Amino acid sequence: MPVSACSRGSVSRAGVAQRRGYTCELTRSFPLRLSVAREYCRKLVKIWRTALLVYRELDVVLRVDGSERHFHQLASDQELVDALDSFRRFPHLVSKLTGGRAGIEYEIVRPDHPLASLTRESPSRFWPSPDDIRSDLDSFAPPGKYDSIFVFWPQRNLKNGAAVPCDAWGLAMGASKATNGATYAAIANAPSSAWTNEARGEVWLHEWLHGVCAHFAQRGHVMPERDADGGELHGYVRSPTTGWTDYYCDLMNGNVLEDGKRFGIPSDAWVA
Repeated sequence: MPVSACSRGSVSRAGVAQRRGYTCELTRSFPLRLSVAREYCRKLVKIWRTALLVYRELDVVLRVDGSERHFHQLASDQELVDALDSFRRFPHLVSKLTGGRAGIEYEIVRPDHPLASLTRESPSRFWPSPDDIRSDLDSFAPPGKYDSIFVFWPQRNLKNGAAVPCDAWGLAMGASKATNGATYAAIANAPSSAWTNEARGEVWLHEWLHGVCAHFAQRGHVMPERDADGGELHGYVRSPTTGWTDYYCDLMNGNVLEDGKRFGIPSDAWVA
């Protein structure tokens, strides 16, 4: 069977590379010596080349409620451990929920400077848009290099409660010229309990799906109303241990029932 053949050839490989201004963690689904098996499996599995840019420090001046405020925040070691542990489990969720039809290869990049710009999206929301990290984006993730880009940023000080106005844990957008052709999502720091009060890796999956749903919708596949946000709307109930993954599974296999029809990403579309 194709999936089991691919699974037998699958070997995880990771490493750390130093670049000017960055520290990079790299993973591959297959070691280079298995290039034949790797290319064979690529025909059976859609590999999404993914980058995570980790900004440990935030240093910005924002105009909030009519006055300028300085936000200087540094994510703690534990906050980074929580976020990266969750992110590293995100590829497993993608593989599991697509029945092995989609996979994630990722690099984790740590710029050696603070995040120094945020964009006001609404009166109650600032976020690190692609333009706020344009130099890093163009340097590390030029057009064509990645299919998906994530940003981690310290939106709040978990000790004293100081926080940049942002009413969402994560925000996302579809691929465009502004994102160098990749889906784009930003995830903020959070207490340890937030990362464990769901399926591990779920917040990354959720935001990724917004961009991925847009990708497949552009190719003619009809998405259910509100795509990744539509679980409750379509009658699903959040599990205290697995979050909304029952809904995501149906969304990622074209099986969300709406007005008597089933919508989402058809299973075979992942490898089409």
